[in-house]
Amino acid sequence: MYNGLKKMLTVVLAVSVAFGAMAQDKVVKSVLDLGKTDNRTMQHADHLANVIGGRPIGSAALTEAEAWVKEQFESWGLEVMVQEAGEIPVGFNRGPWFGRMLSEDGMVLHFGTPAYTAGTHGKQLGHVLIEPHSRMEMERMKGALKGAWVLLDAESNGMAIDATPKADSVRNAIMSRNDEIARKNMEIRRWNFEHRDAPREMLPYEKGTALFYKEMVDAGVLGFIRAAKVPLQVMYDRAGCYDITMETLPKVCDIIMDENQFAIVKNKVERKETFFLEFDIRNHFYRGPVKYHNIIGIIKGTKYPKEYVLAGGHLDSYDTGCGAVDDGNGTSVTMEAARLLAASGAKPKRTLMFCIWTGEEFGLLGSKYFVENKTVPLDKISNYFNRDGGPTMATSVSVPPAMYDDFVKVCKPLTDYSDVPFTVEKREGPAGPRPRGAGGSDHAYFAMNGVPTISFRETDPRGYNFDYREIWHTESDVYNKLIPEYMEHSAVVTAVAMYGLGNLDHLLSREGLYKE
Repeated sequence: MYNGLKKMLTVVLAVSVAFGAMAQDKVVKSVLDLGKTDNRTMQHADHLANVIGGRPIGSAALTEAEAWVKEQFESWGLEVMVQEAGEIPVGFNRGPWFGRMLSEDGMVLHFGTPAYTAGTHGKQLGHVLIEPHSRMEMERMKGALKGAWVLLDAESNGMAIDATPKADSVRNAIMSRNDEIARKNMEIRRWNFEHRDAPREMLPYEKGTALFYKEMVDAGVLGFIRAAKVPLQVMYDRAGCYDITMETLPKVCDIIMDENQFAIVKNKVERKETFFLEFDIRNHFYRGPVKYHNIIGIIKGTKYPKEYVLAGGHLDSYDTGCGAVDDGNGTSVTMEAARLLAASGAKPKRTLMFCIWTGEEFGLLGSKYFVENKTVPLDKISNYFNRDGGPTMATSVSVPPAMYDDFVKVCKPLTDYSDVPFTVEKREGPAGPRPRGAGGSDHAYFAMNGVPTISFRETDPRGYNFDYREIWHTESDVYNKLIPEYMEHSAVVTAVAMYGLGNLDHLLSREGLYKE
């Protein structure tokens, strides 16, 4: 009787395992089929970029985007975690902007303004001056500054002019040195007047950004203009946005202009030509605090609910573009991976989390909060897949030897999914050290804490000539820079890989992940 019962249990167990494997295969097949026949990655991207638009922290657009992502996850049957990651004291919304040069050879101006900087008071017309470099120059021109647009020597790095006390102390030190240079140049001028046959070269001034910033603001300038390469990189007031209140809003415009137009304008000033610049910039502030949130969709594990596989991208973006590539791309792919699995009836053994992070552009704020607050036990995360780059195709993955067999098994259904074969590669050579500092993207705080952050290698197999540097943090980050077939493919790859890892009987081995 005992032997008969043992045989029966063995048969039942075998049938149960076979049934489980069939159910898994059915889910994967459904994901692959839906990925080709009903892939909605670009619908998500279109809504983010073209309906909502650029989404900096503190904007109504980001708040709307958070609500929309939550609504989408819930409509697909996922559990949703809304995690408050922080707040900013004052909100910022961007309206339209326009500028032109008024002269015989006038032109429409190509420019942008960083988020959390001032707009104009309607259309504002003014003459143009080049900034002073020494106290002597400042005294000579201080009466002409009122109502002027001031050209700055320092090229823009995309960030707003730093108006903090720390920056003022740096300016003061440079101004002191420039005052000494001005004194020496006076002596050189006298020498040159008396020794015209052997003139000496004038000493160059030390450069800084808006050395007399406060004095010029107090004198009534309309704004400052810096040159920048095209496409314009236009970001935000990194130094001051968390210190702004409704009583201390910025007063003057901070304009980043096409370097070719800037050179034309500067040449006209140097030639003493009469002309004017007119700007209409609608940058709007509203009373805070404005909270920002991670939105996390969850498919609960059936056997190991307290073990996790994660994927994610960040929702926030800069707003002179639409945030389509950086990182509407990663957000849309992650969302579609969630939808494909939910629509396919996925019931993985361990919990899958689809993490739409906030505040990446302001310092990895959302993912940092998730990790540092131990939202889930970090030693129970099998892997975190991050997507935050170009809209290219996930075509392979490179893993430590201890993970290789698992990834081969998990990614086998992807091998011939398209005419671009998906491959799993074993890393060669010794492991590198665990990262000690944050940077790059939302994988950073996970990696710093020893969590595997294996991500897919993304390529451009069709040769569409995508260059991420032309998009990154610029006005060119718009919807038509996306590559639909690559993003749709990557959503399928993400879904299959997450589901496969979620169904392993063990967490991925961390052996050889980092050199300890």
